Amino acid sequence: MSISPFTSQHEAHSLKAEQIRVEGTIYGVEFGRIVYRLAKQGGLRGEVCSDSTSVYIVVLGKPQAIDRLVTDLRSHPSFSTAIQAITRTPYEGNLTFSDFNIISSQPSPIQTLMPPDAATCLDCQREIFDPHSRYYRYPFTSCTSCGPRLSILPAPPAVRTQTSLAAFPLCAACQQETQDANDRRFQSLSAACPRCGPHVRLARPDGSPVDTANLSSLDDLDAVCTLLLQGDIVAIKGLSGVQLACDATNEVTVRRLRQQSSGRPLTLMARNLPMVERYCQVSPEEKALLESPVAPVVLLPSKVGQLPGFWLEAEFLSFHRGDFADQIPSSWEAESTGLPSTSEAASDNPPNSAQTPQSRALKPIAPSVAPGQRRLGFMLPYTPLHHLMLQRLDRPIVLTSDGLADLPLDLSSEAAKAQLAPLIDYVLLHNLDIVNPAPDSVVQVSEGQIQVLQRGRGYALCPINLPEGFEQAPPLLALGDDQNNTLCRVQDGQALLSQPISDLKNSKSYQTYQQTLDSFDQIFADRPEIVAVDQQPNYRSTQLGLSLSQRSREGAGGALRIHSIQHHHAHIAACMAENGLPLKTPPVLGIALDGLGFGDDGTLWGGEFLLADYRGYRRLATFKPVALFGGEQAIYQPWRSTYAHLKSAFDWAELLAACGDLELIKFLSGQPQVPPEMMMNQDLEVVYSPLASSAGRLFDAVAAAVGLCREGAAYEGQGAVELEALIESDHLYRAVVPYPFEAVARSEDRLWILEPRSMWLSLLADLMQNVDAAVISARFHVGLAAAIAALTRTLQDEHPFTLVALTGGVFQNQILALEVKQRLGDLGLTVLTHSKVPPNNGGVSLGQAVIAAARHLASAL
Repeated sequence: MSISPFTSQHEAHSLKAEQIRVEGTIYGVEFGRIVYRLAKQGGLRGEVCSDSTSVYIVVLGKPQAIDRLVTDLRSHPSFSTAIQAITRTPYEGNLTFSDFNIISSQPSPIQTLMPPDAATCLDCQREIFDPHSRYYRYPFTSCTSCGPRLSILPAPPAVRTQTSLAAFPLCAACQQETQDANDRRFQSLSAACPRCGPHVRLARPDGSPVDTANLSSLDDLDAVCTLLLQGDIVAIKGLSGVQLACDATNEVTVRRLRQQSSGRPLTLMARNLPMVERYCQVSPEEKALLESPVAPVVLLPSKVGQLPGFWLEAEFLSFHRGDFADQIPSSWEAESTGLPSTSEAASDNPPNSAQTPQSRALKPIAPSVAPGQRRLGFMLPYTPLHHLMLQRLDRPIVLTSDGLADLPLDLSSEAAKAQLAPLIDYVLLHNLDIVNPAPDSVVQVSEGQIQVLQRGRGYALCPINLPEGFEQAPPLLALGDDQNNTLCRVQDGQALLSQPISDLKNSKSYQTYQQTLDSFDQIFADRPEIVAVDQQPNYRSTQLGLSLSQRSREGAGGALRIHSIQHHHAHIAACMAENGLPLKTPPVLGIALDGLGFGDDGTLWGGEFLLADYRGYRRLATFKPVALFGGEQAIYQPWRSTYAHLKSAFDWAELLAACGDLELIKFLSGQPQVPPEMMMNQDLEVVYSPLASSAGRLFDAVAAAVGLCREGAAYEGQGAVELEALIESDHLYRAVVPYPFEAVARSEDRLWILEPRSMWLSLLADLMQNVDAAVISARFHVGLAAAIAALTRTLQDEHPFTLVALTGGVFQNQILALEVKQRLGDLGLTVLTHSKVPPNNGGVSLGQAVIAAARHLASAL
């Protein structure tokens, strides 16, 4: 090792030279600046650079200073969850540095990472609330540690001139900051200030301006706060898409907003963590997630227990907006606007201005925010716009993009005005183009383990390192599923998943899907050689894949080979890949429980036990196939699943004789009594009712049996979600006697069938004895978990395996997942679950990708 001539002989003996490699989902420019600052503080010399997968640091200095650098990097709030590994090795090359430098990144096939948006850092938060800062109350304040990135960057390289902010030339002050290596905004991707950057404006739905003099003495953002407290609904163009905002404690307003949403629980945002903790129990892991740079929506246990359900729709529609005050229950009355009442304003003793929000009475969350749920989805402000808007709010707000899949990003467009005008009161606009909108990420924590349910803002396009053996996989593209779709691109041993793109049957979603596919072509230098699709031939994603393959044959550059992947095999492979199982791992038992997926036998699968590796699988067991009564109608009318299950298990005449007085049977008897194999709709069109082994529809059937979402579900799986929410605590479900299930093997092929007939006998008996619905739910959950474990034990005797992968949307159910995992662990099995990739269809594209890669690598041998 050659020592710099600037180093004295005495000093050289006390110095150490190391090469440090940092791996993870980190953004090289941002990370390099942090390394630079920490190295300078420690008196270190050397350099830092990055490629597509790692950051490399060569450093010379005192050993304790190098140790401190590594420690500070591990604990830095921007990277503590992003760093996957830090490797330190002695450096034997020439070190002739007199200073520490940031050097250009190394070229790579992935031209550069598409960095995710990051929540506003503490330094920027201080600036926007500091009247002496030039960033005071500026909603686009950011630095290299935070701010918009993927949302404003259409393609690499990740530099400001490539972003939509390039339309706003930097002023002299911003230019100086971005060129100063000691400044927080050195090489910032999103540098802007009030003098040179984009701006917001408050308008009415028709685009006309708003006079904010009577709303605020500050600015339009503070005026929005007043509007929310007054009970108004505001459509907001944020940095990751369009959101609707309203006071989360105002039942009247939330009910009005519900006219736009899909019926799913609404997302909440609170000004700070203490406000969240007033409403929910927050564990240390959940606190870290809320305050992380991703700032996802975290599902948290509510402190007030289960929230009431909806009012009757007829009751709601019979009122005019201004007439609701007399209809609100007394428990919701406190401070409906948050502003001083007329009597307070007129009194000689107005409210104490020093009174803190915590000292005021807790305003309950409106029941219609999350009807029938015991958990609330909270997030903290993640942009300066949100921080400024919520600054003086003493209550949470609803902030949701639910139901806005068809809405244009340009809220000033005629299409947006037409869609929103009947619903909203105001719009908050800005003049920055959003290139890659993404929904908020959603996570939950179970037994200390983080589980990503929606991999959106902050997670989208963050690389996932593939397991050993996939290094030589060719560039490939996986097109996902039609519901809750994501795209996945594999290259150089890494997988990148797109943001969720919703249901491809929606025309706007399909347009977004195609735009995301086009953006992948810009991100990656190499065109894919393989495309992976679902084996359901009628999916739009599958048809697009076939079209891409056909066009490649007709053009130059070689044909795009296509791989058709079974849906549940993809679920299992995704779980294997994210848990790091090598390519040559022996088959594992994959238990895939979800709604529906196209099966090899022409039926619909959804409760599957597959002995699988990355290349193939064998179906060992399944839930009993039952008619999907009315096809897709069964998803949104859960009584159909109840009827189909009971009709499959019992003779209907005998059931009427035994349980004819039961309210459930009376209800079902009043529905169209036709064979579950087919039915006629009002247009006399035959609707096919295919057989389906769906675990999701079994949950729907049980939910409808106890009266949950019986006649209609606003979204798929609503009944299952509410069925889980009935169970107050683990004390209930651990104390009940589980419902029995049976498993029988078919004689012709030894396929085991999980038969629920005995479960239905016990459930009907409980209904006849008026057993509480929560107890029925607990008995069902525990009984199903016990049946799954017992069947797994039986399968292990016939097909030895040691690993079990739990996957599919049904395993988002925490009670079922924990019960199954514990029982399988008691059998001595190692259980794999999802954490980085959703167990639902949002992870299917990853599974498709690794299966296609494994098959290609096997064929190349």
